Amino acid sequence: MTRTDPTPSALRLAVVGAGPAGLALALLASRQLPGAHVAVFDARPVDADIGRDPRTLALSLGSVQLLQRLGCWPAASARPIRRVHVSQQQPTLLLPREPEVLIDAADEGVPLLGAVLSYGSLIAPLQQAWLETAAREPQRLATHFGQRVAALKPLEQGVEIDAGIVERYDLAVVAEGGVFAEQARKSLAHDYRQTAWVGQVDVEGLPADTAFERFTSHGPAALLPLPDGPQGPRAALVWCVPSDDDPVRELDDRQRIAVLNHVFHPSIGRITGISPLKAFALGLNAEATLVRGRTVRIGNAAQTLHPVAGQGLNLGLRDAFELVRLLAQGSGIDAALRRMERRRAPDRWATIATTDFLARSFTWQLPGLAAARGLGLAALQALGPAKSMLARQMMFGRR
Repeated sequence: MTRTDPTPSALRLAVVGAGPAGLALALLASRQLPGAHVAVFDARPVDADIGRDPRTLALSLGSVQLLQRLGCWPAASARPIRRVHVSQQQPTLLLPREPEVLIDAADEGVPLLGAVLSYGSLIAPLQQAWLETAAREPQRLATHFGQRVAALKPLEQGVEIDAGIVERYDLAVVAEGGVFAEQARKSLAHDYRQTAWVGQVDVEGLPADTAFERFTSHGPAALLPLPDGPQGPRAALVWCVPSDDDPVRELDDRQRIAVLNHVFHPSIGRITGISPLKAFALGLNAEATLVRGRTVRIGNAAQTLHPVAGQGLNLGLRDAFELVRLLAQGSGIDAALRRMERRRAPDRWATIATTDFLARSFTWQLPGLAAARGLGLAALQALGPAKSMLARQMMFGRR
């Protein structure tokens, strides 16, 4: 092949962003594209103490399996999710009880539905694996930590990257994320005017290995199981409320605990303690396409989503694995990118549309909307095949 259409072994690939999706892609490329030159760029220094980053991640079973294949799944640091309980505060007298959906891994024939762990617990083994791999093959694998990419210039058959030194690559994958409030607006952008308060809570009597999502009149709230703390069972909290009429901001810890015990169904147990909470603005910020020329965007670089469905990183990991799989087929970069866009579109747009609809629905003041959502949950619980279809999409994306 010509220089403009290199074989997989001659490919020069740049990965911009050393988060979980970017590092997973770089590791995959180093193994499945033997001979390819892979460079990873990130603004943070290599000696940054990333292992202590406490942010909480919820990964689907599909993502866990992908990371296990890489040999980078930190099982000892993760808490499995074997049951998901979705419920809504009583929206209508038409229902004799609060509507709920219960999804159980045993019913789906799988060991778990997903897992919860800290960002630091996930990123540390991925980074270590990449650094060790790059050290063994320095002639083709490069690590540029502490080097911010100042410019990414599209070329006819490649990309020019300026990170202090200007270099040309056949393909660039942008995997840098960031939070909604700090991002430049993409093709599809919408401010939900909602705030997510995140932190951790101590829960007396918390059912083991169970994630809870609760639909309320203010917005969704979720509890994700964590390893036990000094006070016993703990959970990660995501509490979404309207930004314009925030009922959380002025409350002290005692008041927040009291409100949360009212918000969540008694089946969770009793919340007895709460950590300091951090607030994040919520919105949709998505590219219309993953591919533009010889640049591919994955993860939060392609779409930042509302946390109601917890699918952002899972999408990014599926993007990474699919791209490397297609490149390894050897049909050429442009053909692989066309297939990438086409094959990932159903999963991506189904996830964006579902998440966006749920997020926007909490801002619509329409009579009967909460009742309709409650009736939908009740119907989903009663329809076994539909519930299994939802569970499969949660675990593996739309196929």
